Amino acid sequence: MDYRVLKDNQLFLLTDKNGDIPLDHPYGLGLYKQDTRFLSEMSLTINGEDLILLKSEADGTYESSMLLTNPHMEEDGEIKLWRESIEVERFRYISDDVLYETIKAKSYYPKPVNFSLELSLEADFVDMFIVRGFQEGTTGTKRETKVENDRLTFGYEGADEIERQTQVFWDASSGAEAEGNTIAFPFSLDHEEVKEVTVRIVPLVGDEKKEPVSPANAYKKLEKIYKEWNDSVTKVKTDHSSLNRLLERGIQDLRALSTDIGFGPFFVAGLPWFGVPFGRDSLIAALQMLPFHPDIAKGTLRTMAHYQGTKKDEWRDEEPGKIMHEIRYGELANTNQVPFTPYYGTIDATPLFLMLLTEYVRFSKDFDLFNELLPNVERALEWIDKYGDRDGDGFVEYHQESSKGIANQGWKDSADSVVHRNGDYAKSPIALAEVQGYVYQAKTGMAELYEAAGSVAKADQLRSQSKVLKEKFNEAFWMEDVSYYAIALDEHKQPVGTITSNPGHVLYAGLMEEDKQEKVLDTLVSRNMFSGYGIRTMAEGEAGYNPMSYHDGSVWPHDNSVILLGMGYVQGNDQANVVMEGLIKASHSFEYERLPELFCGYSDQEGKPVPYPVACSPQAWAAGTPLTFIRTMLGLYPTYEDKALMLSPSFIEGLHEMDVQDLALADGTVSFRVEKEEGQYKLQVLNNTTGLRIELQSDSKIHA
Repeated sequence: MDYRVLKDNQLFLLTDKNGDIPLDHPYGLGLYKQDTRFLSEMSLTINGEDLILLKSEADGTYESSMLLTNPHMEEDGEIKLWRESIEVERFRYISDDVLYETIKAKSYYPKPVNFSLELSLEADFVDMFIVRGFQEGTTGTKRETKVENDRLTFGYEGADEIERQTQVFWDASSGAEAEGNTIAFPFSLDHEEVKEVTVRIVPLVGDEKKEPVSPANAYKKLEKIYKEWNDSVTKVKTDHSSLNRLLERGIQDLRALSTDIGFGPFFVAGLPWFGVPFGRDSLIAALQMLPFHPDIAKGTLRTMAHYQGTKKDEWRDEEPGKIMHEIRYGELANTNQVPFTPYYGTIDATPLFLMLLTEYVRFSKDFDLFNELLPNVERALEWIDKYGDRDGDGFVEYHQESSKGIANQGWKDSADSVVHRNGDYAKSPIALAEVQGYVYQAKTGMAELYEAAGSVAKADQLRSQSKVLKEKFNEAFWMEDVSYYAIALDEHKQPVGTITSNPGHVLYAGLMEEDKQEKVLDTLVSRNMFSGYGIRTMAEGEAGYNPMSYHDGSVWPHDNSVILLGMGYVQGNDQANVVMEGLIKASHSFEYERLPELFCGYSDQEGKPVPYPVACSPQAWAAGTPLTFIRTMLGLYPTYEDKALMLSPSFIEGLHEMDVQDLALADGTVSFRVEKEEGQYKLQVLNNTTGLRIELQSDSKIHA
């Protein structure tokens, strides 16, 4: 990627590879908090000239460094600085919503040398929607910048009557001088002498205060947080080095994307543009994380429950019981110029909320959370039947009502993502295939929990509704001529017949009739759908196909991950292994082997994966994708009532051993090893405090 990104809690920094934020950069680089840009320029120069980049490292998720040097500087025949004689290192991290940057200079010039390093800064306090070019609007007033002996203060009075500040601190003993928005740090160095200065940048919103913390203590706190995170997650090690690296990268990126707004930890969607709570994204990422850190699911569910819709509000596409799509905190949202406070234009977050709760209880046996969220569950179920099913036909449909809302309200939310085979765009109300699967999975799962709670009548009602939905879905969505399911039904209840990845999500729900599963599995890994690097969002050859598009032919790792969970669930092991091996192969072409939000859908026969130009990276459900590989390969699908965890392993090529340590399950943890020898799998349980038997399942399709 051509940028460097750091995040901790609500603050994230987006710079170029030099570590700079150039003014008016087209990609909107900056320091952001609560959807506001608190730095719009941060440029480091030496004697007023640009530095030369040697190396830029962002392998760590909570720190980054850049190594630079000076150009040749000569004036009237007199050498000011010999080229590449000064080594400049920039090291930065974010801790407790404060950015720390240490600038270290080392001289390799044979004699004493004097120079200055200048840090130029600006803060425009522009709302994220304006930065991204999505909206214009009424905005506030920039204050005059205050210059003191050890700080700069940029101020802004928002149209939302909230004062925002960016405070920049440095050590007054450094001899630095500030003029305008530029801080000049003087350096006098002997040969191989090293000196450094540290700058602390503090964004403040409203009455917020930040007590000063030494850089060393701030960094120790950050290291401690990551250590605690790594100690708390399930450890998986295999003899497949590429898979190990993907798992490690995903787990570290997910920690960087975690936050807590008062209801427990959860994942924001992704950086740089979606570092906020999302319904669909946060719920799916928590689902991916379940075997590794189930408490994330608890925090996600409580956060979503807190913001559950309470009224009918067309401006925000809100309805009673509906789970939100996205919440924003910037000036335009606070003044109601955009409807994201929160915005509810999503058709799938509500059934996904119920799905995640069911899956969480199956893993944790934490029935107390179900009881706690029971009022939210009942409102969500009521929303599905009353508002989600707009016309009473048994299918859940979406239709945009907000004038500044989203037209397509499934996960493929581009305006061109639901298209007929003749190239016509489908018109709403639209019933998406995967959403019917989510609803089916939500209702069958909730029936299980209601029955366990003694509400047999409610459980029977949900099972009855699910049975009807299964019959109707397979009749209305199945296309016999292509042996595949339609992506959707349009406003006239006609199938939208384009071959897409969406029906692949239905495998995990159990909504497909068994005799259709194998046909769907084979289509998903056919050359039209499978690029060699992953399952495309749309099949090559369809009228809407475009490998460079956002949703119509690209490859989304998270899309593949939900399909993989379904493939594992119906024991489509051969197809699942093809997909996992393709994604692992793709990861080798991306920086730090980090799977991005998406990449282009060109075939592997045409070369390496082609990056999508503005893909988020890191992105939560892309980071969580490798985690689903483990669940899929182990056949890890616990149920609420079973007294045993039945594993049905199927490893990818080149993998023979998998060690799982401290898998949180029921009331304890289990550690075990699975080995593959000559096509046979052996299980060794190393430690087990769950109260469950851990066994290998026979080859029978128990989930079909």
